Amino acid sequence: MPENNAISLQQLQQLVGNTIRMNPQLQGVWVTAELSDVRIAGGHCYMELIEKDILGNTCAKMRAMIWNSTLNSLRGKFYAATGKDISTGMKVMVRGSANHHNLYGLSFTISDIDPTYTVGDMERIRREILEKLTKEGIIDRNRQLRFPPVPQRIAVISAAGAAGYGDFMNQLDNNPDGFKFYTHLFHAAMQGEKTSQSVRDALEMVESTIDLWDCVVIIRGGGATTDLNGFDDYDLARAVALFPLPVAVGIGHERDRTVLDEIACMRCKTPTAVAAMLIDSLRIAYTAAVERVKKIARYSVEAMRGEKYRLSNIETALPARVQTRIMRSEKHLSELGHAIERALLKRYSSESERQKLLRYRFEKACSQITERPMIKLKNLENMIRVLSPQNTINRGYSLTMLNGKAVRSVTALKEGDVLETRLSDGTIQSVIVN
Repeated sequence: MPENNAISLQQLQQLVGNTIRMNPQLQGVWVTAELSDVRIAGGHCYMELIEKDILGNTCAKMRAMIWNSTLNSLRGKFYAATGKDISTGMKVMVRGSANHHNLYGLSFTISDIDPTYTVGDMERIRREILEKLTKEGIIDRNRQLRFPPVPQRIAVISAAGAAGYGDFMNQLDNNPDGFKFYTHLFHAAMQGEKTSQSVRDALEMVESTIDLWDCVVIIRGGGATTDLNGFDDYDLARAVALFPLPVAVGIGHERDRTVLDEIACMRCKTPTAVAAMLIDSLRIAYTAAVERVKKIARYSVEAMRGEKYRLSNIETALPARVQTRIMRSEKHLSELGHAIERALLKRYSSESERQKLLRYRFEKACSQITERPMIKLKNLENMIRVLSPQNTINRGYSLTMLNGKAVRSVTALKEGDVLETRLSDGTIQSVIVN
């Protein structure tokens, strides 16, 4: 009879469990899978290992756990290599053993994890996004924008109340140079599945008021590093690459790099580093402006000194130049008169006609020739009068004389000397006492 060969359900479960436990291929085996529903309870970590087909449908699933005795060491090992905690959505390679419980069924107990597999998978995702942006010809679009030399109007995308945002604002508000920054927070979720959509929504709000901002900063930090997968997202990367304002990012800590770090106009390691970069930009611009003012002042002083020296040389050389000009004019008049005389004598054979014509032409030529030098002499006379010492005194200067000679240096004076100072409306005398 069949009932004589039947076994109980518990016996069946025990047989299955013993079969699994006794099979060496199911003990201490490495498995690749994606983590789902990761949670920690009672000091233990519970999760599901899943595998998806090419269409994204789950084709395999198994319960898994990491017992408290190994959890801390595995989490520390994983964090040290990846900078991230074990969490949902990660591709992992774990080592463990299959088990079967009479009540809870099949499960997998994890005893080790290979973080290099997860790092490689995250790097693969980043590489695929960057390659896609490169093919579209937009990967360098934001990086090629000129970051403003004086960035004071800042659109900040971060989570309100986050430590990183607080550190960023504290650094800007209390900068030692006293520079003024005008900021506005566009709130966004900075971790988890909503990160990409939330940041893109904030970028759209910034773009709707784009004339109010010099640049955009996307910052996240403070506390322990958590999941940054939301920033390795194609749609978010494309939005940043095509954004019309320069974007500066300070996401995570120094060791963390996301796709946004590779495409943004400016990348800083932390939110405080972004603030320091903005302050340094204003400091450089301020220093350059001060230096230009100093150069203008120095140039003005040198130009005034040069003009004074030039006018002094003109005043000294003018009499000699006037005398030379007069002598040249007199010589020219004499040569011109002789030339006129020779020309008239040669042209006319009749003595009387030559004399009449000579007298007429000569008188006319002399009148014309002497008129121009007289005008020039008059102009030179006016120039001499304008540049004369007396006119200089009339413009508000004074002339100090000792024994009828102009004083040019204090080294020529001694106590007791009587000085005569000429002003525009008279003279005064003074005695040197010191």
